[in-house]
Amino acid sequence: MTRKKKRPWLAALGSFVYPGLGHFYLRQWLRGFLWFGFMLLTAYFFIPPAVANELSVAIQNNDMAAYSQATRNLGFDVSLPLLFVSVCNIIDAYWSAVRNNRVVQEAADGTIRCPNCGRKVDPEFDFCQWCSSSIDAESTAR
Repeated sequence: MTRKKKRPWLAALGSFVYPGLGHFYLRQWLRGFLWFGFMLLTAYFFIPPAVANELSVAIQNNDMAAYSQATRNLGFDVSLPLLFVSVCNIIDAYWSAVRNNRVVQEAADGTIRCPNCGRKVDPEFDFCQWCSSSIDAESTAR
């Protein structure tokens, strides 16, 4: 996680523009590359080879009319999985930014969390009042 607050809407917008870009904004490099790869795999398995060849020829010839015609040939059965992966990517980028902001805010407030169960712990105790595991200075420094 990053150590600064990030804008969740900007992470979602980046992921809308390009799969994984919102995670790159959050400096979650591996997660961004995984989302990008997942989108490529989804496209590879769902776009028929004939349409993929039409798209590649249109891109090589810089022919936007042929490109738009080839994308119109994509049916609902191809568009739905691509849309599903895109929406999941956008939601994940947004919630990753929200979680990052929550962690940054808790670190600024001095909130201590249990390393075992993850719940908030009263700073006066040296154990978690929820799961009774011991809390030491090393485990709260993470």
